[in-house]
Amino acid sequence: MGMYKYLTRIWQDAKDKLKPIFRERIIKWRKQPTIVRVDKPTRIDKARRLGYKAKQGFVVVRVRIKKGGRSRRSIPKGRRPKRYGMRHFSPVKSMQAIAEQRANRKFPNLEVLNSYYVADDSVYEWYEVILVDKNHPAIKKDKDVKWIVTQRGRAFRGLTSAGKKSRNSRRK
Repeated sequence: MGMYKYLTRIWQDAKDKLKPIFRERIIKWRKQPTIVRVDKPTRIDKARRLGYKAKQGFVVVRVRIKKGGRSRRSIPKGRRPKRYGMRHFSPVKSMQAIAEQRANRKFPNLEVLNSYYVADDSVYEWYEVILVDKNHPAIKKDKDVKWIVTQRGRAFRGLTSAGKKSRNSRRK
């Protein structure tokens, strides 16, 4: 087995062995802003599987999303409570797709390649989003990633893996 397979196994068994490390990380992450640029991916095995390369032009961003149902804007005129539409409102998009869109809004010159789950606590979930600089010469030369140069707004059009999953158009 290769190194990344061992890392994947460690991550799967992480709930017991790495609990104190993750507790410290989450305490630190809660104090940080909602969207933080990260030097290296937290889960290098997952990031590599999704297309990340440790070279110029690739950026990893950690996004914090609040758990629970989404609140909806209050309707200005009167309605009976049944038609008010405030209760049991849940978005069609997954939390991961929302995280990708927020990261893309923060970095409009970059394009979302993919994202993956990192951690959660009782209030928040954290995802790491892999972003690519389309205008970087290293990306334009790389035969594996240069297809993204022609793409635009992938996260907003539901073309990432999380977006395709919420649109039910991902192959099984």
